[in-house]
Amino acid sequence: MAGSAVPPELLTQAAALLGTPLAGLGALLAVRRRRKDRAAAELTERLQRQVAELERRCAELARSAARDPLTGVANLDHLKLTLEHEVDRCRRVPPGQPARELAVLLLEVEGFEALTAEQGRGRAQAILRDLAQRLGLEVRRTDTLGRYGGTEFLVLLPDTGAAGAAAVAERLCWVVSRHRLLDWSGTPWSAAPRPAAARSAEAPRPGPGGGNGLWATAGIAVLPADGSHPVPLLRAADRALTAAKQAEQAERAEQAERIERIERARGGAAAVADRLRGRERSSERHGNLSPCAGPGPIAHPGAARTVAAVTGADEARS
Repeated sequence: MAGSAVPPELLTQAAALLGTPLAGLGALLAVRRRRKDRAAAELTERLQRQVAELERRCAELARSAARDPLTGVANLDHLKLTLEHEVDRCRRVPPGQPARELAVLLLEVEGFEALTAEQGRGRAQAILRDLAQRLGLEVRRTDTLGRYGGTEFLVLLPDTGAAGAAAVAERLCWVVSRHRLLDWSGTPWSAAPRPAAARSAEAPRPGPGGGNGLWATAGIAVLPADGSHPVPLLRAADRALTAAKQAEQAERAEQAERIERIERARGGAAAVADRLRGRERSSERHGNLSPCAGPGPIAHPGAARTVAAVTGADEARS
């Protein structure tokens, strides 16, 4: 009927009829929303785990890229980057502040040629790695030790002058010559039970001053006295190393010559002693034939005169 009002009962029934599907639709939407939130949370967690794994791998790759594969210490590229960073840090000193020092220490280990020839390349490389790790324990956390090439190591010493670098160089050289070399099993070489013949055949040749057969020479350069850029510093350290090696070679040659003179003098004295002992043995074998040696009366003037007097008395009686 046109223009007539809808009875409230019909409106209530219509609302009840429409409310049921709307409630079901709302519940369905809520379920879907929870599923989406759970899926999003799982996706976020999975992505976070993947990002953490990628970061771990990137850090591992960064460490591997910065490490020498043989010795495990810093490689040449990392040394150059660190040196550039330390030089820039020394340049950024505020006005009025004392200048920062930076020492560059170039260390060369010698004696590995003989060790490689006697023990093989594999054992020599294992010893070089163990020695590099031991040298790393002798520097501070703020210092950087890396393999410069071959058996050369570069040490960057921030906030260190020439005197401090010299003390570090002396300590590192002492460690090189006194470090206990390792065998294949990782035990100290000197503690490995071997026959005496094997020990004499396998032991490395002792270097200057004895020790384990290895010795080291160091060259030092200090910023800003020897240069204010990485390249001049490295060149100055290399020149200092060359000069130190030449001085050490001259000292070893002089020491060897002095030892040779002493041995020559000892050999001459030994030869004289041998000749004297030979004469004594000859006198003991042949009686009193020698006027210079032997226990007989001819060797003693008083006894000779006594013998002559007795001989004269016998002739007179005859």
